[in-house]
Amino acid sequence: MNLANRITLARIFLVPVIMFFLLVKLDLPPIKIEQFSITYNQIIAVLIFIIAASTDSLDGYIARSRKMVTSLGMLLDPLADKLLVSAVLISLVDMGKLDAWIAIVIISREFAVTGLRMVGLQQNKPIISASLWGKWKTGIQITAIIALLINNFPFTYIGLPFDVIASWAAAIITVYSGIDYFLKNKTLLDF
Repeated sequence: MNLANRITLARIFLVPVIMFFLLVKLDLPPIKIEQFSITYNQIIAVLIFIIAASTDSLDGYIARSRKMVTSLGMLLDPLADKLLVSAVLISLVDMGKLDAWIAIVIISREFAVTGLRMVGLQQNKPIISASLWGKWKTGIQITAIIALLINNFPFTYIGLPFDVIASWAAAIITVYSGIDYFLKNKTLLDF
């Protein structure tokens, strides 16, 4: 197994670690600064999430620059992304920080695109890579997740609901990128 695939697997293995820190309550007092409050669990979870999310670009760069692109990597990379984002979105819903409909929209799009990729594989078409809109979608989803995990810091101080704005933007761009993906690959759906 090459380095790029190992990094992708590490991202998958970080998902349950993030879940642990998000969902298991440690008996530690939260950090409070004026009206802002955050738990140690959230700080650890967001740091691990940032590391895990960063490996997405890293494994892709390594695979392309060292000519290590493999079929396993092309399947594992999007799976790792979907597991990471889906797990954290579901946790945020459970924590009461995200409306369930936003998580459902984002996760549903990911399942639909994965299904289309599977159709492509069955038709012996190459795995369809992400478009620019897909990359924007990922970036905005990660930004929204981080804002939600850190309780909208530092925007809380100026009264800007950045976490809410970023969540809505993530949902809208996710839908748009899904439509764009299906339109660009509609030949796979000819019956």
